[in-house]
Amino acid sequence: MNTQTNGNLHKAAQAATGSSAASKGFEEFVYLLSHDVRNSIRALVEVPQWIKEDLIAEGHSIQGSTAENFDLMDTHTRRLDRMFADLLVYSRVGNKQTVQSVDLAVAIEQVLSQLNTPTGFQITHDFKHKIIRIGDQDILTLLSAVISNAFKHHDRDVGAVHISSWQEASECVVHISDDGPGIPLKFRDKVFDIMTTLKSRDEVEGSGMGLSVTRKIVELYAGSLGWVSDEQERGVTLEIRFQI
Repeated sequence: MNTQTNGNLHKAAQAATGSSAASKGFEEFVYLLSHDVRNSIRALVEVPQWIKEDLIAEGHSIQGSTAENFDLMDTHTRRLDRMFADLLVYSRVGNKQTVQSVDLAVAIEQVLSQLNTPTGFQITHDFKHKIIRIGDQDILTLLSAVISNAFKHHDRDVGAVHISSWQEASECVVHISDDGPGIPLKFRDKVFDIMTTLKSRDEVEGSGMGLSVTRKIVELYAGSLGWVSDEQERGVTLEIRFQI
């Protein structure tokens, strides 16, 4: 890191110790740290590939334990890069955006246009109440995180995600349902914790940040979220409530 970056990190760390600005200061620190560390991680991803290409160009055979070590390094550096990318997303929640009335139908179409939806998956929606007040970027982050989480943890080649919304008294209720393997009741609170995964990262690739980002966004806008407890054989439904 350069001198200016070190100075910025020091200022961010000092801000994090103040009682009134502790949360904002810590998130600024995470943002600066994640941004700069990612530059180094990118080098760790790229340099071994260059070395491998140079060895092959010189006539060396990359196989056996050497090939396995290159693959292992690539897996772990890319995993680390994904983790810091998700930390950046987490630190940006609520920042540098406009809080406005957002149309859920428009937001979901924008998210789906950017997501890489696996072949065999179907996304449907039914918005009876479409307008909520939220940051224009935070709503995209929230929807993307929940839908991506459903893709990532599905155990079959085909699946479905359904998003619905309606009004109850002064609240907009949003349900996001999937037909995946579900989440055991004893783990349903735990999955909202930051960097928490129920399976080994060798089984399901991910940083464990998706649902923690979702919870942070919902709580920032004075909403609530939780799982709909039911006895269905498969799948799970996340309920989010926002004040209208």
